[in-house]
Amino acid sequence: MMKKLQLRNSCLLFLAACIWGCAFVAQSVGLAYIGPFTFSAVRSLLGSVCLLPCIWLMGRNKKAKEARRREDKKSLWQGGVACGLVIFVAVNLQQIALLYASVGKSGFLTALYIVIVPLFGVFLGKRPGKKLCLAVLFAVIGMYLLCMGSGSMGFQLGDILLLLCAVAFSIHILAVDHFTQRVDGVKLSCIQFFVCGVLSAVMMLLFEEPSVTAIGAAWAPVLYTGILSTGVAYTLQIVGQKGMNPVVASLLMSLESVVSAIAGWLILDQVMAAREIAGCLVMSLAIVLAQLPEKS
Repeated sequence: MMKKLQLRNSCLLFLAACIWGCAFVAQSVGLAYIGPFTFSAVRSLLGSVCLLPCIWLMGRNKKAKEARRREDKKSLWQGGVACGLVIFVAVNLQQIALLYASVGKSGFLTALYIVIVPLFGVFLGKRPGKKLCLAVLFAVIGMYLLCMGSGSMGFQLGDILLLLCAVAFSIHILAVDHFTQRVDGVKLSCIQFFVCGVLSAVMMLLFEEPSVTAIGAAWAPVLYTGILSTGVAYTLQIVGQKGMNPVVASLLMSLESVVSAIAGWLILDQVMAAREIAGCLVMSLAIVLAQLPEKS
């Protein structure tokens, strides 16, 4: 029974990774019409609203009603606000970075959270193994090849934003793993994106000039990211992560980097140079190494 549950959750996380990988294309296209904070605000609020019918339908059966009576509402709101603050930082860093970086590069640099998640364990006092040290080394080499493949002698603004984005997503993975042990995952997802949408809307009003016409022109990427990437995929993450090792979960979700590179090539004709492709391959090796179990 446990193996079936883990297989189901693994499939949910892989599906989420595919949706997110294609979402990089939608996010990039959407920036041609509206600003990054406007895009994040609309997609997050839309995703939150889309989850309300799911919560209502799931709460109709007897088991759900019993669980609701036992539910720790304080933990639910604490988790929703905490995860919402972190995801607000992560998605907006990523959205702004797409103004400067290609879809493929954005996907692979964001996927560095796969290495950062176990690294956080080192800062918490856990001794790093040999495979993790090798993973960090390969990640650094991969970043060099990927970020400096165009002949530049340093990290560009988009690269720095994506690295910070990867750190934020790492914190989000650990936060989700913590709170989903005590609260309903779908409700947590709904609250976190409502918080993210409100905060993004504040930034939108402060730094951008949103218009209904511009948002309407970006309806296709907004709907995809709002309904599928935000409402569906992040909920698949929360449901799929429950009971899964957070490091294994991050490995499955990091496959979005491969999907993003393929989608950017097929849909936007964004072709990487040979050196950048080599960087992606080295980073993929780092991602796999970071998840291999250490000997006791």
